[in-house]
Amino acid sequence: MGEITRGGPSRRHVLASGAAAAGLGLAGIRPALSAVEWKKHAGTTLEVNLIKGPRGEVLQRHAQDFTALTGIKVSSELIPEQQQRQKLVIELTSGRPSFDVAHLSYHVQKRQFDKAGWLADLSGFLKDPNLTEPSLREADFSPAGLQYAKTPNGEMRSLPLSVDYFILYWNKELFQKKGVALPETFDDMMRAAETLTDPKAGTYGFVGRGLRNANMALWGSFFLAYGGEFLDAKGNILTDGPEAVEATKLYQRLLTKTAPPGVVGFNWMESMAAFTQGRAAMWIDGVGWAPPIEDPNASRVVGKIGYAVVPKGPRAHASATYGDGIGVAQASTKKEAAYLYCQWAVSKLMGGRLLQIGGGVPFRDSILNDAEVQTGVKMPGEWLGSAIGSSKISKLGLPVVVPVAEFRDIVGAAVTATLSGADPATELKKATDQYRPILERSEKA
Repeated sequence: MGEITRGGPSRRHVLASGAAAAGLGLAGIRPALSAVEWKKHAGTTLEVNLIKGPRGEVLQRHAQDFTALTGIKVSSELIPEQQQRQKLVIELTSGRPSFDVAHLSYHVQKRQFDKAGWLADLSGFLKDPNLTEPSLREADFSPAGLQYAKTPNGEMRSLPLSVDYFILYWNKELFQKKGVALPETFDDMMRAAETLTDPKAGTYGFVGRGLRNANMALWGSFFLAYGGEFLDAKGNILTDGPEAVEATKLYQRLLTKTAPPGVVGFNWMESMAAFTQGRAAMWIDGVGWAPPIEDPNASRVVGKIGYAVVPKGPRAHASATYGDGIGVAQASTKKEAAYLYCQWAVSKLMGGRLLQIGGGVPFRDSILNDAEVQTGVKMPGEWLGSAIGSSKISKLGLPVVVPVAEFRDIVGAAVTATLSGADPATELKKATDQYRPILERSEKA
């Protein structure tokens, strides 16, 4: 893998690119005027727990704007993702969290937070015109965002903040050299990948996550395209059915026949390195990787890359979706003030800032489609189009369960095993049988 990563963007450079861009001018974004009683809780101080990264950093950097709007002071803490998740669980379990506002990773924590009731129901606040701007409506969030934010009982226990749609990145130069058209279906994509693979030239048709656990994000895209559902109506896991087997066969074929050597050990970083060096023609991954791809200091393919919605699968057209939200701790004594912060965090102003620097994509359709916001987007127009298109076909890329890490480890190991020649049906059955009791125990807890 050393050869693949040499010359590619470093992890520090990738994560810094969004933060560094935050100083750019933000064209066309103006705070909205409304009847909201923004100053109602002036003088209050909120404690805010944020995930370190472009989203959290933008919120922390512009907290003074929120204070100017509301008179509410903000004391925020930025914590690396894994440690932040642990801190949330420990403090919320204690019943005495040190924070009023929590930034959460939906695809990992959704079910756990719902079961525990750790976050306050915001439904009443959303309906109060004295607390909520008219533009902030449930219908403005993408379907996946609402599915993440709402409990099975219909309570809105957080506001969807930033979404990671999986899209198709493609190298126009390599496609043109081989006379290949942008694939519209998964069958087209497989044929294109085979045509574009030229080991003698050091170029390959496809690259993606092959590493156990990390690979579940890519595999989920294929599973959804084959019509897969992670859970049935009773909550039983469905990762050994025909949809899962066919999805894994495609994954196996793409990564063994058309991907660079060593792909079995690739996470997003290694995949990006191969792609930004021009060694791969296609890459399916999160929508947020455009800034390093378009950075001449980190990429050899600047100006050569196209961005598209993932191709249609045999039974469905879906963009595997992951994301994060922001909510109010149930134990907080400052719920209204904390809600005002959450509303500000998902506002046009803040969502536009995030989108324009390429640091994230808001869950709100009105921000994505706003002409004023679009004028200041620094990424190519195709990138924005892929995000807008993906929002219309968004579907959760992981099951909504408490033991998500165990799911990714166990099923991910099965999928990785197929890259060494193991039979997909056999491996998936073993993995599903191993995972099923873990899931059942978690639901009984």
